[in-house]
Amino acid sequence: MTEAIDTTEKFDRVRDQIISNPKVFLEDHDVMRALITADRQKQASNVIDLRSIAMDRMEDRLNKLEDTHRTVVAAAYDNVSSMNQIHRVILAILEPKDFNGFLHYVEHDLAPTLGIEAACLCLETQAVTAGQGPSLSKEFGTGVTFMAIGEVNDYITRGRNMNSRPVTMRSVKPGKDASLFNDTPEPILSEALLKLDLGNGNLPGMLVLGSKNADQFAPGQGSDLLLFLGGIFSRIMCRWLA
Repeated sequence: MTEAIDTTEKFDRVRDQIISNPKVFLEDHDVMRALITADRQKQASNVIDLRSIAMDRMEDRLNKLEDTHRTVVAAAYDNVSSMNQIHRVILAILEPKDFNGFLHYVEHDLAPTLGIEAACLCLETQAVTAGQGPSLSKEFGTGVTFMAIGEVNDYITRGRNMNSRPVTMRSVKPGKDASLFNDTPEPILSEALLKLDLGNGNLPGMLVLGSKNADQFAPGQGSDLLLFLGGIFSRIMCRWLA
């Protein structure tokens, strides 16, 4: 008897809450879904409720819209975050008063600022012969790699006879694809290649960014920020080379 009274009291409280503020219950998906399911169970098996079917479809569309909204917001956040990283890099590479300071930043701080695992500045030079492969110089540290004439374009195109783009993003298969980051603690699974125009009379260069995340630099991604970064690097290198 006592349990029946308690149940009646609980029902009365819930009823009063629904009557006093029905909007709260209408906006609760789980509550509405439970009510619709209970209503369906009362129907005969040969009755087709078009209203319920329409509501199910509307709910599916709403869920898809919410997923799209979350995706757009996440993409916008990532874009703002990437833009802030690029801005920090640009301010930092404008700061050094000499070329050694610039190279020190490239070697030690560029990759951490961008939130990636590796970064390398590649320069073509006549001092490296074709087929010798990329080489380092003790004078400029591990942040600079020297290549033979034409090897920047070959690296970007992977040896194919085609023009290289200013920005190339692609995946890397360790052990299968030629990579400048074979000695990194973690395998590099994607890279961004920024071709540098170093002005008339100078051989081209390349800024290579490597990430352990295979989706960090994908071919279908927007390249505006990296194109901007490559342009800044080109101009700063032209200033030092002058």
